[in-house]
Amino acid sequence: MDNNQTLQEVTKLLKKLIQTPSFSRDEKNASTVIETFLNDRSIPFSRKFNNIWCHNKFFNNEKPTILLNSHIDTVRATDSWTFDPFAAKEVDEKIIGLGSNDAGGPLVSLLATFIHFYSQEHLPFNLIFAASAEEEVSGQNGIASIIPELGEIDLAIVGEPTQMQMAIAEKGLMVVDCIAHGKSGHAARNEGVNAIYIAIKDIAQIENGIFQKKSAILGEVKTSVTVIEGGHQHNVVPDQCKFTIDVRTNEHYSNQKAFDIINEKLESECKARSYRLNSSSISMNHPLVKRGIELGLNPFGSPTLSDQALMPFTSIKIGPGDSARSHTADEFIYRSEIKDGIETYINLLTNLKL
Repeated sequence: MDNNQTLQEVTKLLKKLIQTPSFSRDEKNASTVIETFLNDRSIPFSRKFNNIWCHNKFFNNEKPTILLNSHIDTVRATDSWTFDPFAAKEVDEKIIGLGSNDAGGPLVSLLATFIHFYSQEHLPFNLIFAASAEEEVSGQNGIASIIPELGEIDLAIVGEPTQMQMAIAEKGLMVVDCIAHGKSGHAARNEGVNAIYIAIKDIAQIENGIFQKKSAILGEVKTSVTVIEGGHQHNVVPDQCKFTIDVRTNEHYSNQKAFDIINEKLESECKARSYRLNSSSISMNHPLVKRGIELGLNPFGSPTLSDQALMPFTSIKIGPGDSARSHTADEFIYRSEIKDGIETYINLLTNLKL
């Protein structure tokens, strides 16, 4: 199959996926769309929950393995869409629809790349293509559920909209819930200990910054207090004030280490919801990064999270589309971006030696 034909077929597949609602944890029908596409091309695949994966035809356990991964789930459409988010309308080379950019375009571009190499007998590596679920919510039944099934992975290429530039590092995410404890009393008298004032002091510390190590590629650890709740009556000094911190870690801090620092610095009681979503990075000396630089691609650090955070192996994030369009009304991707994405992926992998 020539690449132009593959481009037409995966673009048609993208439109079909847009027309198939696939909100996180409800991707069953979209997963079936991928199944049908692979069945029509006689490509064997495996399925677990709503995740689909397949191996290149001449898979050889003696060779290193590259995972090509992107996700089929989407966020929900906002009320400000001016197009039907599921119509997959094409206007002036724009394919408009929910999930077109994040991450339908990267997904079908990686699938086209997989098909290009699928039947080549003497590849220096193996390829696994995986269309995964629950990425937008970092769900337990997404990529994390199939990693044990995939075997040893030497490198993952994660498809997300990066304008086909190389995200060689990605910030981690941790959410910390805090409770400032005071003592209730009557607001008219000099009674009690105001928990809101304790929370304010802690929040000021967060705002001023408590992490010293700055990353050359990812910058500083970003901490943002995003939710606060305290008090229930105007004349009662509150004995509790709750607030939530959104923490975006760089590669110098594991989420556990970042939590320990927060817990030590703040007077409030702190509890992390999870430590799972750590920062990730790949060496500038990695053969794929060097190959990308040879092709004129720019390395950068990404502030946004992807399934890389759940991968216990080396990975890079790159794909057609623009992250600024993700989760926005009238989301779209250009047909030309898909074409360029496929060509760049193929060029990155051609003659790559791991």
